Amino acid sequence: MAGRINDEDVKAVRDAVPIDAVVSEYLQLRNAGGGNLKGLCPFHDEKSPSFQVSPSKGLFHCFGCQEGGDTITFVMKIDHLSFSEAVERLAGQAGITLRYEEGGYNPSHQRGERIRLVEAHKIAAEWYAEQLATSPEADTGRVFLAERGFDQAAAVHFGVGYSPQGWDHLTRYLRGKGFTDKELLLSGLSQEGRRGPIDRFRGRLMWPIRDIGGDVVGFGARKLYEADNGPKYLNTPDTAIYKKSQVLYGIDLAKKEIAKTSRAVVVEGYTDVMACHLAGVTTAIATCGTAFGGEHIKILRRLLMDNGSARVIFTFDGDAAGQKAALRAFEDDQKFAAETYIAIAPDGMDPCDLRLAKGDEAVADLVEPRTPLFEFALRQIVSRYDLDTPAGRAAALDEAAPIVARIKNSGAQHEVAVELAGMLGILDTQFVVKRVAQLARWARDRGGKGPAPDRHQHASQQYAAAQPSAAPRGPALNLRNPVYATERELLKLALQRPELVSPAFDAYGVDEFTAPPYAAVRQAILDAGGAELGVQDPQDYLVRVREAAPDDMVRAMVTELAVEAILLRRAVDEAYAGAQLVTVRRRAVERRIRDIQSQLTRLGAHGDPAQLAAVQNELWVLQQYDQTLRVHGAAAL
Repeated sequence: MAGRINDEDVKAVRDAVPIDAVVSEYLQLRNAGGGNLKGLCPFHDEKSPSFQVSPSKGLFHCFGCQEGGDTITFVMKIDHLSFSEAVERLAGQAGITLRYEEGGYNPSHQRGERIRLVEAHKIAAEWYAEQLATSPEADTGRVFLAERGFDQAAAVHFGVGYSPQGWDHLTRYLRGKGFTDKELLLSGLSQEGRRGPIDRFRGRLMWPIRDIGGDVVGFGARKLYEADNGPKYLNTPDTAIYKKSQVLYGIDLAKKEIAKTSRAVVVEGYTDVMACHLAGVTTAIATCGTAFGGEHIKILRRLLMDNGSARVIFTFDGDAAGQKAALRAFEDDQKFAAETYIAIAPDGMDPCDLRLAKGDEAVADLVEPRTPLFEFALRQIVSRYDLDTPAGRAAALDEAAPIVARIKNSGAQHEVAVELAGMLGILDTQFVVKRVAQLARWARDRGGKGPAPDRHQHASQQYAAAQPSAAPRGPALNLRNPVYATERELLKLALQRPELVSPAFDAYGVDEFTAPPYAAVRQAILDAGGAELGVQDPQDYLVRVREAAPDDMVRAMVTELAVEAILLRRAVDEAYAGAQLVTVRRRAVERRIRDIQSQLTRLGAHGDPAQLAAVQNELWVLQQYDQTLRVHGAAAL
């Protein structure tokens, strides 16, 4: 065991390393007045900064969670180190050689575990980088980088290296540096072989993964050879110093610019980070073999300070996997106070390919915030539904409304609800706003556990009930509904007095009858030869219609309509028949007009100009036709 560190050396470390310089490695600090600095506490989640640092006193304190202490205490808590490990780490940064009361100067075997593992990774990273620069075998890796637009200077800047194909080159090298087999296995640099530890990474291009303080804590390794049966990317396993859910590749290079600009760009891979930084987007970072999640958000929030102007831009491939990743990121969207956006290249290229194909400017342009992440997520949801039908719009609302209800800011929630109504083409914006507010209220009442119980009516049920064009389910018909009553009258006329509605009736589509049983009867008339047949051969006409019915239920409905008295509010003549024809047709035209208006709302101002023009022209034609029907009646059919 190592002896106690000399008290004078501990004091020298405290004096040599300013507390604000150390804390600034982990979070953004701003002036708090009185010579103090403030930031978001790294030890608990908070929205407004209650964490303060006093450079003159060398102390920190959080008024929220009550954590506090000096520089050494901060390093102990933030990196989970022992007192000795924290002092040793700070001493290494300051270039101070420590003395121990029981054991002389600091020998390597007396160092703390974390310090030893970090040192092993530092030496490994330097060795891998040297292999890439000088080894003939590493030519495959150099070609791989060159083909993606990265020269030797880029490799040096990012510390990229190469692991030789042999079994234990690095293991033997680190043993020669005094590391034990146990330390090599604990570090994840080696793994157990048949005859002892062997290299974990062999024949791969190596990216060193650094923590926010700049220490190498792991590696990402890319396969280069077909004979390699391993995964395309192989990462360091979780160790005492590396947790993949708690590290971000490139954070050591990007942190100062992220804090300075209140902006972060999240990309998908190591080469994407390289491409972005070389293109001038020096706020780019990436996860390491895992989805972007809550621990990553904590890292960014401390740097962004959650001010109103902060921006987080996600770049994902345009394929299905990229879209799935974007939706996963949206699940954690509300943990940010920053605005979140998504950037997808029109041709689906990632930043690395985009830089290679179109240059640095294209990469810089790609990550300019354009599409809010919530908008992308909602559009992905609604795209799965047929928005040309009321049922489709209602079902899409069912899935999308709970997502909007999760937005905590009530003002933003209202605005997004209005946008959702536009996406769906629901003209009754207030219906959507109220539905979202209702879901949000239910979630609050249930302690944020999600939507209300099943006893509450679904949005689809509410919306369908509010839509006059929504077709009812099943055979039950409410004849108090004027729409159904008119359709029934027209079918009775077509079956009993076909001469009054023919030939106009035969031009009516099945979809002009909104009640499913009536639509089925209309189809049977069509299949039997149309109402014109009833004018020519009345007796055979009803026989053929009944035979054309698909089942007994529709056949019974044909019989019922054929014998039921026509409503004798006035004479059953051409004028009465014409009025039924016009009413049914006008309602069909009005439904189509609403659908087109809904489509125009969905297209918005950013739709394809040619498509917009075609839709607007169809709307104009229908509106003119409706006006003609209103003025001229049956003569306009």
